[in-house]
Amino acid sequence: MFENLSVLRMSQAMTNHASTRQSVIAENVAHADTPAYKAKTVKPFAELYGSGDGAQLKSTRSGHLDFQHSSISAQNVIVPSEAEASPNGNNVGLERELMNASIARHDFDTAIAIYKSTLNVLRTSIR
Repeated sequence: MFENLSVLRMSQAMTNHASTRQSVIAENVAHADTPAYKAKTVKPFAELYGSGDGAQLKSTRSGHLDFQHSSISAQNVIVPSEAEASPNGNNVGLERELMNASIARHDFDTAIAIYKSTLNVLRTSIR
């Protein structure tokens, strides 16, 4: 019953997105000294979720579009970074990756806060 609430699905998608970002950032940091390594980044959540790739819309009329069978894949989420390369061809910037990790952590915390608030509203309404 509760898995059909769009706010819970969105919160789950946000946590998955933040987790993917953290993984990509960790991989970039691990390859910070690898010559010719090209850093990767993850597309913004709003771009992915609002595009229909991650949205689970309900078709209530025959004329409506059906996005239920689409899915987000790693190929269209993780993209090469456009950062400038150093002389050895590596374009990983540790300062930039640290800032991105902080933003990803904030996004994850926001998603968890949304989830907790939704559960509190549901608990209150049941009482």
